[in-house]
Amino acid sequence: MIRPFFIFVFLFLSIFVLAQEQDSLDSSEQLLYKFETDSIPNSGIRLQEVVLFQPLRFKSMKELREYVILRNRTLRVYPYAKLAADRLDTLTTRLGQIKKKRQKKKYIKRIEKFIYDEFEEELKKLSRSQGRILIKLVHRQTGTTTHELIKQLRNGWKAMIYQTTASFFKLSLKDTYDPEANYEDFLIEDILQRAYGDGLIELDPTALSYDLDDLYTLWKEEKTPLSKD
Repeated sequence: MIRPFFIFVFLFLSIFVLAQEQDSLDSSEQLLYKFETDSIPNSGIRLQEVVLFQPLRFKSMKELREYVILRNRTLRVYPYAKLAADRLDTLTTRLGQIKKKRQKKKYIKRIEKFIYDEFEEELKKLSRSQGRILIKLVHRQTGTTTHELIKQLRNGWKAMIYQTTASFFKLSLKDTYDPEANYEDFLIEDILQRAYGDGLIELDPTALSYDLDDLYTLWKEEKTPLSKD
């Protein structure tokens, strides 16, 4: 089922993707060790980092199943949030270099059109639940809500219109990411950290302030059910 509002929201978030050309690989990087040649090796071998996580305990198969569903949703949308954060600074800088408001609008629309043509079909597949998680993860990555980003890059009027539209889909662009107060957010953080430890994603540090070990201690004692969607 096509969800026009989701397409717009994710389209807006995705304008950050092309705000910066893809970083080129540093040609000066060298391997620490070479085994296939007679080259003189460096002084050591870099070992893969091992991250240990405290175990999660589920009271029922239902809770475990909800966690697996949440994991699938989170890993589906995290790349969008990461791209938004990676490109936000550069986009803001470029817009700051454009003096005329008309040229700024033209620049953003040009990027939006390219992104729409490139990702329209993929964005149509995202569900409301995935959209809600994406909005939270944008806050995790940038420290700013999606509502505030729209307000900064467009204007307050646009932000209000989009927030009103979001409410019709039972979404809020003002949603924040708070794993200290929200159990689902804690599980999302756990999912991201474990996926990073397993080499499934490249995880950026959060722009927010919380300690992962403290989170495990906190939620070991206090739990609230996952939200229903």
